[in-house]
Amino acid sequence: MSSSVPSPTPSPLDDDLIRLGLVEDQEIVLDEAALALALLDRPEVDLDPYHRTLEEIADSLALAAGETMVAADQAEALSAVLAQEFGFLGDEETYDDPDNADLIRVMDRRRGLPVSLSILYVAAARRLGWHAQVLDVPGHVLVLIGMDEAPVIIDPFAGGARVGAERLAALLQAHSPAEEPVTQVSAMPNRAVLIRLLQNQASRAEQAGRGRRALTLYERMTAMAPEYAHAWWQRARLELVDGDVTTARSSLGTILEITREPKLRSRVSQMLEMLPPP
Repeated sequence: MSSSVPSPTPSPLDDDLIRLGLVEDQEIVLDEAALALALLDRPEVDLDPYHRTLEEIADSLALAAGETMVAADQAEALSAVLAQEFGFLGDEETYDDPDNADLIRVMDRRRGLPVSLSILYVAAARRLGWHAQVLDVPGHVLVLIGMDEAPVIIDPFAGGARVGAERLAALLQAHSPAEEPVTQVSAMPNRAVLIRLLQNQASRAEQAGRGRRALTLYERMTAMAPEYAHAWWQRARLELVDGDVTTARSSLGTILEITREPKLRSRVSQMLEMLPPP
């Protein structure tokens, strides 16, 4: 990570966030990191039972799959264990409930968003040494199991159902913009998955008129992923709404330090020119 990125100012609860911002992306264990993020809002919760549940999932998965290294068999085992045995399914009835992006509450309720359920699937698979990735699909999140030979895509929100070529094409067509249609999907780095989780919470908070809550979540994003310019932009926007011009100016200045993207730099520069002088 670039040494030029300024260190975010930590709050008393930000130790785990700072560690997430410092470790290499491949060292992040997705479900444990997501639980640590959820704990920031629920510091009284004992995480030991949740960690035991994750261990139980891995044990059941190992028993269900045996020694197979065939992606299709691994995908079937994931669905059997996560969806059927442990009951993790997509929350279709209260999709926008913020609890669906809080892994503590997801594990309590056995319901979640595509991204939170994908975290559970991918982390469980990786515990057994399987190749598993979260896929960034417009308007959705899927999971890829396997690598070169016959990889399989599944949908944790739909109980781990297989996603074939036709279904994937339909998802891409339904959710990608007409002027720039998406024709392929890519695996998400671990930090990007966690950002997606927090982004879901932040957008719902702002829709509910909870701007301060949304700002807190963007502050967490910039602590955990300080090179992620979008979070700094959203943070600056909400800081200005909150009347904190000094902090907003600092956030905008950070964007200029971490990105070379011309359109974003121009947008930030224009915003800085509009601010009152310090």
